[in-house]
Amino acid sequence: MDQISKKIKMISQSLKKLKKKFYDYEIDGYVVPKNDEYFSEFAQKDKLKTITGFNGSFGLAIILKKKNFLFVDGRYVEQAKIQAGKKFKILEIPKKLPYQILRPSLNLGFDPMVFTSRSLLYYFRNKVKLTPIPNSILNSNILKDQTSKKFYLLNPKIVGETVNSKIKRLIQILKKDGSDHIFISAPENVAWLLNIRGRDNPFSPIPNCRIVLNTKGEVSFFSDIKNSSNIFKKKDFLRTSFFKDSQIENFLNKLNVKKIIIDKNSCSVLLENLISSKFKISKIGDPLYLMKSIKNKVEINNTIESHIYDGVAVTKFLYWIKKNQNKKISEIDAEKKLESFRKKNKNYLFPSFNTISATGKNGSIIHYRASNKTCREIRRNDIYLCDSGGQYSYGTTDVTRTVSFNKQSKNIKDTFTRVLKGHIAVATANISKQKTGSNIDKLARKYLKEVKKDFSHGTGHGVGYFLNVHEGPQAISKRNNIKLREGMILSNEPGYYLKGKYGIRIENLVYIKKEKNNLVFKNLTLAPIDINLVNFNLLSSQEKKYLINYHFEVYSKIQKFLSLNEKKWLIKSI
Repeated sequence: MDQISKKIKMISQSLKKLKKKFYDYEIDGYVVPKNDEYFSEFAQKDKLKTITGFNGSFGLAIILKKKNFLFVDGRYVEQAKIQAGKKFKILEIPKKLPYQILRPSLNLGFDPMVFTSRSLLYYFRNKVKLTPIPNSILNSNILKDQTSKKFYLLNPKIVGETVNSKIKRLIQILKKDGSDHIFISAPENVAWLLNIRGRDNPFSPIPNCRIVLNTKGEVSFFSDIKNSSNIFKKKDFLRTSFFKDSQIENFLNKLNVKKIIIDKNSCSVLLENLISSKFKISKIGDPLYLMKSIKNKVEINNTIESHIYDGVAVTKFLYWIKKNQNKKISEIDAEKKLESFRKKNKNYLFPSFNTISATGKNGSIIHYRASNKTCREIRRNDIYLCDSGGQYSYGTTDVTRTVSFNKQSKNIKDTFTRVLKGHIAVATANISKQKTGSNIDKLARKYLKEVKKDFSHGTGHGVGYFLNVHEGPQAISKRNNIKLREGMILSNEPGYYLKGKYGIRIENLVYIKKEKNNLVFKNLTLAPIDINLVNFNLLSSQEKKYLINYHFEVYSKIQKFLSLNEKKWLIKSI
């Protein structure tokens, strides 16, 4: 039996085991989200993948006795059809939401530790009966436990601010709000506040933990004791009490609180209900999202350095794939080769997300993941899209390049150029004038919309500092109205995808800097854009100048790390 057949069999067995339990709990179905109880994007315990075969970063499965549904957003529709379409009906959010297709009489079981009150309201609108089942029925017989690694402290010189300084800033916010406690349930926020990292999740240096902090500066830390014990005696943690994660409900029950801040995006409905039944909840939400989105000078400088290393790896990869275009190279081969270039740098740790290595029609699947089932050989006439990133000791990267190996049609070149024009429009935007990501998002789509084309994803997401590659609240998207501020890091990645044909995306990371009383984007990513795909007749003189200057910056910053042949190729390519 091959690997694909084994996977299909395992999914079928998991579904069968789950459905047998419906009778024990007197339910008609069960709801499975992507996230685990820590609401991390990349959960180690991926319940959704186990039960559906779908490995995208967002989704919701509803398993009924005779039907199965998988809800995904526009990025993942095609991918979901490939990975889970035989067992599940695929529906696109927000075009279709669960409450719109389910009978109100249905009784659905769910784990109250992996849903927030907001997510339940969004999906079900109180129109479907939901039965909490505290101990997930996706037990060890269906989902195997994963091991995790010890947490560790970052040197303040790497992060630019001590733990005590961050806590003092946070306490000032609490006092201003009139709150005496905050429950920080998002592990990424705990990691930032306490300058700790771990490896409880793939692709992110995030330790699975939660804390309660009061205005006296006392920290109650909840995690796997084995993983956090090595930070017990550190100077910054003298006022910290450590607890097992399983003790959190009992701790909250005994807590003496007047007013508490919680994060409704990462506080489970079970814990929120417990807290709201005993304490007054603040309306402001977790302020750490905004605090950590604004990087200090040390974080920005270290991120710049990480992007030099990453740019070297990506440029070497682009040279390699161009020079070996006559050889048989598969999508997986290319992915492995790029990873090998990154590994040559001592500061590289691991990927920041699953690499998208997609050629031809696979490129039209926005978050495609090459597998033995889907992998294609990269052919000369195809265009190849590669979206990848790395976690370095002091920085997180994310870059997409679209590559051509042969002459392409005028239509493809024109489309690529319009994507590029949108990319440049974002890169050169006056942020002080545009102010929000939603306004800037319009600039990215302008030139595609002139020819009635568009893309279904946001133009850019926030990026963490040696944290999550996808970070909020900052974003460049249609509905994001968060005010953009100096120090924020975002992606700039407009694209276009023709179903069954090809995909185009150009992505750089940028940070926001103040220049001459205006906020502007400064490029972080250093890798050449394929000028063979550009129709220069569609570019203005200013856009041409931007492209020349960008490529000059790429060459000047990475050339000393390249071989003579790589330098010659880079000069010719730009």
